[in-house]
Amino acid sequence: MLIDTHTHIDLDDFKDCFDEVLKTALDYDVKKVIIPGVEPSGFERILSLCNVHEEIYGAVGVHPEEVNAYDDNTDDLIRDYLKHNKIVAVGEIGLDYYWDKSQIELQKKIFERQILLAKEAVKPVLVHDREAHQDSFEILKKTKAADVGVVMHCFSGSPEFAMECVREGFYIALGGVVTFKNSKKTKEVAKVVPLDRLLLETDAPYMAPVLFRGKQNQPAYVKYVAQEIAQLRGIDFEQVAEATTNNAKVLFNF
Repeated sequence: MLIDTHTHIDLDDFKDCFDEVLKTALDYDVKKVIIPGVEPSGFERILSLCNVHEEIYGAVGVHPEEVNAYDDNTDDLIRDYLKHNKIVAVGEIGLDYYWDKSQIELQKKIFERQILLAKEAVKPVLVHDREAHQDSFEILKKTKAADVGVVMHCFSGSPEFAMECVREGFYIALGGVVTFKNSKKTKEVAKVVPLDRLLLETDAPYMAPVLFRGKQNQPAYVKYVAQEIAQLRGIDFEQVAEATTNNAKVLFNF
């Protein structure tokens, strides 16, 4: 059994193939997926998919690139969604300094605010950290986010930073990037992070594994992420599948 802990199959990209994508995931033994929120307008769609499909779970949060969508009502909106048992985390939240550095202080403020909501609800956070490693790390430490669980989504840091995160009790989530030939840093991360701190994800429809490079990613392809990690570590695929599935079950209270 496999679990895709981060997939955006609520997007319009999947509108005409949603049922097929979900069936393929089940055929590949991907038995649970988590759809993270990006902005408040998408929360209802995520919850409706959770309610219709047993294997779908959700998270609610405002992405750092969408901080202008965060208003005075957003805290209470997130609180309300977190009352649903199939909304298992706050995310995707964090910092992104890649595209726009003009809103760094606002991103930090909204990130911290959402971590506190997660702690209030006792649910983990799914962290988007792009070219903002130190600031993300400091905010997570300051707020003691590890008390409820931290997932470093689509981890892009060094092996040394990964181990720093592990020492703080964070989980490291790896996706299709680990299969790319030129992703030496991510491959090293896959080798050194303890199995009990690893999670699998796809971030579909983005960053498909190398076999499907340039095509639409989907939850089924998390299998290829697990296969690559197993090969890099010199262990059986089943060990990776079992460890990452158990980690997700514990963290998200499945």
